[in-house]
Amino acid sequence: MRVLIVDDEPLARARMAQQLRGIDGYEVIGEAGNGVQAIEKSESLQADILLLDIRMPGMDGLEAGRHLSRLENPPAVIFTTAYNEHALEAFETHAVAYLLKPVRGEQLSAALRQAQKLTRAQIDKVGRQLGNGRQHICARARGNLQLIAVNDIYYFKADSKYVEVRHSDGMVLIEESLTALEADFAEGFARAHRNALVAKARIGALKKGDGGGGVVSFNGIADEVEVSRRHLPAIRALFKSGKTPR
Repeated sequence: MRVLIVDDEPLARARMAQQLRGIDGYEVIGEAGNGVQAIEKSESLQADILLLDIRMPGMDGLEAGRHLSRLENPPAVIFTTAYNEHALEAFETHAVAYLLKPVRGEQLSAALRQAQKLTRAQIDKVGRQLGNGRQHICARARGNLQLIAVNDIYYFKADSKYVEVRHSDGMVLIEESLTALEADFAEGFARAHRNALVAKARIGALKKGDGGGGVVSFNGIADEVEVSRRHLPAIRALFKSGKTPR
């Protein structure tokens, strides 16, 4: 089995690699220092199992696990954590594989034997329990995975069975529902139309539209998004509350 070790601490990765060398049937194929590298290397190296740290800078292990679970052939994931006993109970309740640091050899062997392919729902449950929220959108562009920081997104717009994601460097399509995106990013995005969510911090201006609705424009790009009559009062309220840039 091909194993990728993901931890932001080089000494922790080295220790885990040394332990794996003593376990028959497992090969260390690479290392990564954060969640973004974990996703990229998992696919390029075709990892079977990830030993995935939770607390890492940039993208942490729980968010990386969410994205990994959406791959066509996701690897099995074993979280490694220094969380306290209360947090570990959350993992046990939701049947998510984990190892408590410092990891002992016999624990590692047992976890590898029981490694499971986690569903996004399982990881989401743990994320909610521990207060974790994703900060990136994962899309596939020209056959390659692309990670887009949520802070770089202007709007989401539904188009047939896909959702367009307009961001600072262009646009990609994802297969997520607007309802799910709205639930995940309610703090930073507002519903402008039944088919669109707009980033509150990116709105530049609001002008009158057809049929009693409106149109929002954005700072930095020429795009405009229609605002329906139903959602116009909420968008106006953003300007009154000072939650949009001036």
